[in-house]
This record gives sequence, structure tokens and C-alpha cells, in this order.
Amino acid sequence: MKTQNAYTFGIKGMSCASCVGRVEKALKAVPGVTRAEVNLAAEKGRVETDQNFDPVGIITVLEETGYPARKTTYRLAIENMSCASCVGRVEKALLAVRGVVSASVNLANEQATVEVLGSGTTASEIAQAATAAGYPATVLADENTDRDTGDRKAAESQHLQQMTWIAALLTAPVFLMEMGSHAIPAIHHWIMANLGQTTSWSIQFVLTTIVMIWPGRVFYVKGFRALFKGAPDMNALVAVGSGAAWAFSTVALFAPALLPEGTRVVYFEAAAVIVTLILLGRSLEARAKGRTGEAIRKLMSLQSKTARVERDGHFMELPVEEIVTGDLLQVRPGEKIPVDGVVTQGSSFVDESMITGEPVPVEKTADTKIVGGTVNGTGALVFKATHVGRDTMLSQIIRMVEDAQGAKLPIQDLVNRITLWFVPVVMAVAAITFASWLVFGPTPTLGHALVAAVAVLIIACPCAMGLATPTSIMVGTGRAAELGVLFRQGDALQTLHDVKTVALDKTGTLTEGRPELTDLIVSDGFDAADVLQSVAALESSSEHPIAQAIVRKARLEALELPQVAEFRSITGYGISGQVNGRRVLVGADRLMTRESVALDTAKTTGDALGHEGKTPLYVAIDGKLAAVIAVSDPVKQGTPEAIAALHGLGLSVAMITGDNKGTADAIARRLGIDTVVAEVLPDGKVAAIEELSQNGTSAAFVGDGINDAPALARADVGIAIGTGTDIAIEAADVVLMSGDLAGVVNAINVSQRTMANIRQNLFWAFSYNALLIPVAAGVFYPMFGWLLSPALAAGAMALSSVFVLTNALRLRWITPALAEHTSTETGKQVLVPAAAQ
Repeated sequence: MKTQNAYTFGIKGMSCASCVGRVEKALKAVPGVTRAEVNLAAEKGRVETDQNFDPVGIITVLEETGYPARKTTYRLAIENMSCASCVGRVEKALLAVRGVVSASVNLANEQATVEVLGSGTTASEIAQAATAAGYPATVLADENTDRDTGDRKAAESQHLQQMTWIAALLTAPVFLMEMGSHAIPAIHHWIMANLGQTTSWSIQFVLTTIVMIWPGRVFYVKGFRALFKGAPDMNALVAVGSGAAWAFSTVALFAPALLPEGTRVVYFEAAAVIVTLILLGRSLEARAKGRTGEAIRKLMSLQSKTARVERDGHFMELPVEEIVTGDLLQVRPGEKIPVDGVVTQGSSFVDESMITGEPVPVEKTADTKIVGGTVNGTGALVFKATHVGRDTMLSQIIRMVEDAQGAKLPIQDLVNRITLWFVPVVMAVAAITFASWLVFGPTPTLGHALVAAVAVLIIACPCAMGLATPTSIMVGTGRAAELGVLFRQGDALQTLHDVKTVALDKTGTLTEGRPELTDLIVSDGFDAADVLQSVAALESSSEHPIAQAIVRKARLEALELPQVAEFRSITGYGISGQVNGRRVLVGADRLMTRESVALDTAKTTGDALGHEGKTPLYVAIDGKLAAVIAVSDPVKQGTPEAIAALHGLGLSVAMITGDNKGTADAIARRLGIDTVVAEVLPDGKVAAIEELSQNGTSAAFVGDGINDAPALARADVGIAIGTGTDIAIEAADVVLMSGDLAGVVNAINVSQRTMANIRQNLFWAFSYNALLIPVAAGVFYPMFGWLLSPALAAGAMALSSVFVLTNALRLRWITPALAEHTSTETGKQVLVPAAAQ
């Protein structure tokens, strides 16, 4: 009789009875499902299953059907993890819990992210599973998670430093008495004359035993517990290695008759030095780990604790937790803006660099949006709160960065499979080493066998392998956030590194997204301001985007718009009217031809403007050609430099747009874009992305609008401009907080640098073990006489983890690929490669 289990879970996207039928059919096809029911009103599904059921099957089949299951995500703080083998064991324990579909454990921040089908499995059940496996777990709440984790890590680091100093003070006399006697004859003679060998060894025994049961206690408690459970970890290697050295030395001191002739020596100094050096390594590792989460702490430090909120007609200081949507808040000069909102009174310039990465303060006046965490300038503002608590942009950014930092990249799966078996293999190698030296080694064989086996156990370092990937991810994604790049999906960090083509939407991505008057070329005898004033007066009553662009330009020039008489719209041609007693015509060249206005060389000028992707218009006043004007959606500042930088990274650049081919080709020529796909609908953009991704080539798509969402979802990496729509941002893997394409270059640069850093770490971690384990085992002893002492092995092992962490921390100094620079010629801010500044 097979055990029956029931799972209830939410289902997204169902809108009618036919959806229910499709979902039920899909659920019944999942192996292990014995019964399936779907409720459209509740938007829930319920399945009964047997023991062959895997909840991942539900997730997979509903994703493929187009009705994703709702998952509950829990975050846990995990204690006692010391190496990559621990990660594998914790994940295995978590995945064994009923309903868990994925578990990702991060050794660097000592946290686990667990996804559960539905909400039937509680966080405490999941935490209990990790605790039962020997790794105590606590559930993390969303609020103050990182502050709590940071405090805990700081306390752990301080405790490790104290234990390291105690161990060092106790080990120093042991090391001096034993190794000093070997290295300096005078010390040996003094000890023999004043203490004698037995007293010297007894003192070493006492001090080493204290080192092991006090500062080093953690290695033996955790190590032997893991060993007895059949799941040895890094602590087990240290415990067995140093314990063997201590046990042999203790027998040599108190029961020498039990040992073969000529083997009575002690290795107390090896046991004490092993514990001390590994404690030192752990202490340095803890300090470095603390710095990997610096980006999150910086973001959290932007959150205000109090705010001036209106209550009963007066502004008073209140905790930010008491702010609700709709409250009026006052921000004085130099203060942080506490929550997101819309300005109702006042004007000021606000520093948004900590959110967008853009250094230039942004002007805020009535009806403009402001973001919590940014810093007000010299003006005073009153604003209405629109998003508070978890809903503010800053809170969402923090959650995105946390999710990205906790992600497991595809490259890490292989590492985890290897490290799960690493410690048992090392212990087997140590046993073989011990036996080989006993059989084939020179006299004293037992002493040589013990030294070689202990060195193998101590030098093996799964910690470096386990830390290689997560520490780089944490530092890389944190630095990306500081540069205004948010990785919504952690694996996008690796996928973006493989991208060969970057496809860009035109409107709003390459361009400003609204037309502007770009050219006004007047004929002889006419004044530019006078012509613009007349044209803007005619266009002022129109809602057409081109008309609004002309009016906007006139207002920027502070021109008064006169009254218009006899206004007339000539369909397909243009408009006409009386302005200041003169007859004014504005329209296409065919209007001028119809009204017998001679164009002469102006036609050539208009054609040239059209070739540049602009819309040319002609102006006639009292029957004479007065000007040629051009309106276009201008290219965003910094776009040419960004595209040149993408080419510099070895990438191909494509433009996918719904605009006409002539305009698209003109912009492509100007910007040096390699491929143009024009006049496409949203599904056409998807097809274009699929074509660019043929032959295994990865493509990224950059967009900002609702019509870009399908292409963002289909691309190998979707990159959304942060100034775009919420739908586009939801569909994207990467979000750029600023509105310019420099963020795309920064995102790819961070991805490439981070993946290179991960490869360096993995190369070091695997090469270290592959090269030094044979040396420790004595493989090279017959040829070169190389034999590694356990003390040196402990030092090398401690430094290997520190190397990986230090290398990952270099990512904190990634500079923007493009940075703003003041031009010496124009005095304006321009984008240049960071190295050129």
C-alpha cells in the first residue's frame, strides 16, 4: 500500500473553465499523482500523490502548460557550515522535506533559500530538517534580516579572534620547545639540562590538550559528530588529523612500550599548530566574509528611521514604520527622503546617485516622483507618500540584491557534486597513505606514516571550493547594485557573460521616447525666433506629438505665442492660418508645391534631414519659404558611447523596432549598429530574438515598454530600463536603475569580471588540492625527498580560503565601464570610457 499525500497550491493565469481542464489534464499526467482537482474561483489546485511523487514535476508541468504554480519562499540562517561538503548535506536535508521543490544554500552568507510547493509546509519544519542534520537553522524574517545576520557574524568573528589569540599564546611554548630544539642546538641543550625530555614532553602535552579542548573544541565536537553520522566534513579532517597526532604523542609519552622500537617521538607541536593556524584562517575568513555583504549594508543604511509626518495639521517626528500611504511628509534641506512619494509643494535638487548610480542631482518640483533613500538638496519639500515599508523602491532593490546574492549559478552544480564526496575521498587517501608508508616507507615507518597521513587530512581544503562561487556572486552583484544594475535573476550573472549579441529597442531605449524639434534652418531675410513663434502659435491647438514638440521648443525659448486667425487643417498636407497679420503655412513639401511656394535648395536640405531619420517640415510666410524644420525622437545622451563600448567588448549590436525602416536605418548608420529589424509587432520582436539566438549564440534584449515584455522574457537575458514600465521590469532578468545605456555596458562588464573571478577562484581551489595532496602523501619523496609537515599543511590550508575570499573582494573596486566627464571643449558632461578619464 503506497502512502497518500495531499498538496494544495495556488495557480496563476487561469481565466476560464477551459484553463481548468488543461491544468487538471497536465496535473494528472505528473508521475505519482493519483488525483487532481482545480478550483477556478480560488485559483488553487489540489493533488493526491503516492510515494513516487516529486513536487518538482508539478512546477515543471505547470510552467510548460502556461499556468505557473505559486511557490512559498523561506529564508533560513544556517549555523555550523564550514566547507562545501556541508552545503551539499544541508541542501540534501532540505530537499528531503515534504513539498520542497528547490533549496539553495550559500556558504558565504550562511543562508538558505527554500522554495515550497504551496504553503502546506511551514518554515519551522524546514528549519528542523537542517537542525536534525547537524546544522542549526533559524527562520529569517524579511525585516532586519541582514542587520541580525551582520550582528551574528560580527560576534562570531570577534569570538574567533579571541580563540585564535588564546591558542597562539598556548601553542608558542610548545612550538619553541619542540621545533626550537630541532633547529637550535642551544635550546635543546638547555631543555635537556634543566627540564629533561619527559618534563618537556609533559608540558607540551598539557598545553596542547588545553588548546584542543578550549580554543579547538569546536573542531572536535562538530567533526566527530559529523564523522559518526557518516557525513564527514572539514571539521572531521581537522579533528582526525590533529587528534591522531595528539593520540600518538600521548602514547609515546605515557605508554612507550606499546610502540615499535625506535618510534618514540612526539607531535604535540603539530596538533597545537594545526588548531592554531586553522583558527587563524577561520578568523581571517570570517572578517573577509563580513565584507562580502557590504553592499547590502550600504543599501540598508540609506533607510531613514524617522520622518516628519503631518498629524492634525502639524508636522511631527515619527518612526517610519508609522507612515501610511497618503500621509503628507516634510523634508528639510540635506535630509534623507524616508519613503517613495509625489511632491506636492516646494522645489529642490535631489541626489539619487545611491539608487541610480547617476551623479548629477535631479530637479524635483510639484507632481514629480521622489524615491526613499535619496538625499534632498538645499530646498524644502512636502510630498505625499505613495509606497511605504516593503513596497518602497529601496526595499525592492534590497530584496533583488539579496535574491541575486543567494542565487546558485549553473557553474556551481558541478562544484557541489564534487565537494559532496571530497572529504570521504580525502580520508580514504589518508588511510591509503598511512598503509603505504607502513609497508614501503623508511624507518621509522610508523612515524613517517603518521606524518604523511595527518598532512593529507589537514592540507585538503573543501572550504576554498565551496567559497569560490558564492563569495564572487555576493561581491559582484553588490557592486553592480552600487552601479545602478540589479540582477533580478541570479543566473543572469552567468548567462550575460555568454551573450554575443545585444539587441536594443529604439523608442525609449536608444532614444528619448518623445519627439523634439532638432533643426530650424531659416531662409535669408527671416529671423529664427520669429519663425518659431509663428509656427508654434499655429501648432498650439494640436495634440499631435510633432506639434507638441514644436510648442515645447518655443516655450523653452520663452516665446509668447500670439493669437491665430483663420486656422485651417489641410488633411494630408499640413496647416495654415493668420499669425500677426501674415499668412503662415506649415507642412510637407507637397503643401508648398500645392501653394506654389518655390523650394529651391530647401528640398535638398529636407531630403538630407529625412535621410538622418528626422521628419522634415517646411514653413512659408506670405508665400515665401521661411524655413525648413525637422522633428525627431533624439538619441539619448551617451548612447553612441555606449554602443561603441559594447563593440569594444566584442559584442554585436542589433536594433529591433516597430518604426519604419527608413528611420531605423538612419539611426543605425549614425550609431554604428550592426543589424536592423524594423516594422515589427511585439511578436515579431520575439521572432527576431529567436533568429539572433540561432546556432547556440546567446542574445540579450534591452527594452522599456509594455510591447517589449514578450521579447524581454524570450531573450537569453532580458534587460529592462528602470525608467520603463512595471510590466517590462517584471519580464526582465536585469534592471537598470538609470535611463541610459551605460548601464548595459556596466552590467556586461560586471558579469564578465565576476565570471572571470569565479574561474580564478575555482582554478586555485582545485589546483591547490590536486597539487598539494600528492605532495602531502609523499608521492614525490622517493624522487626528491619531499615530505610536508602537518604544521606547514595547516598553514597552506588556512591561506587557501583566505586567498579565495580576498580575490573575490577585488570585485568591490570594479569601475564603471563608462563614466561622466566634463568636456574641456564644451564644458558639458559627456560619457567616456572610465580608463580615459
